[in-house]
Amino acid sequence: MRRAALILSLLALAACAAPTEDLKEPVEPLGDFRLGFSEVVAPNLTKRLVSYDVTPEEWIAAVDEAVETRFSRFEGSRYYHMGISVEEYSVPQPIVPGKSALALRVTVWDDAAQAKLNQETKVITVIQVIEARMASTREERVQIMAEQAARNIETWLRTQMRTEGWFTGNATTTATTAQGTAPPPEAPETTGGTVLSDADLAAPAAAVQ
Repeated sequence: MRRAALILSLLALAACAAPTEDLKEPVEPLGDFRLGFSEVVAPNLTKRLVSYDVTPEEWIAAVDEAVETRFSRFEGSRYYHMGISVEEYSVPQPIVPGKSALALRVTVWDDAAQAKLNQETKVITVIQVIEARMASTREERVQIMAEQAARNIETWLRTQMRTEGWFTGNATTTATTAQGTAPPPEAPETTGGTVLSDADLAAPAAAVQ
């Protein structure tokens, strides 16, 4: 039992490591990426399972701040915009088994090409299995998940840069528009149904014994 408790304590500490810790390191360029503007919306926001209530306005503010903080570091030569829709969340109370989770849909626009880089929205998820809930307020957990979502978006963009040529001048854009300034990125379209499954949110067996 002592060993199990120690392992859980270490995992909890690891899980609570700040998602912004990497922001203290030297900035690794993201190709020619420079953030133009980001549009965060939450028209389809759904609370999953037993969770604290978090308003659309709270999620929009938290995600917008996290995205601006993370992506304003890049000083590339070409502007890109992001449309982000907050779709689903779960922020269980300390005594409730389950996982904290957040799901977003993201669209990236190339300003110079007047086009979307991804025709289909990208689903970005954050799922936290073990947390120090008793030591964190609802607001702190919302902030942490928003910051982790922003970090996951950066990870995805770097993968797209390597595999699809994004931010290198070699990307294939879609849905071009008329000449002029690119329109603000609209809310990413949804395809219906849920993003996070009940299995994603279920507590590990050890947590409910």
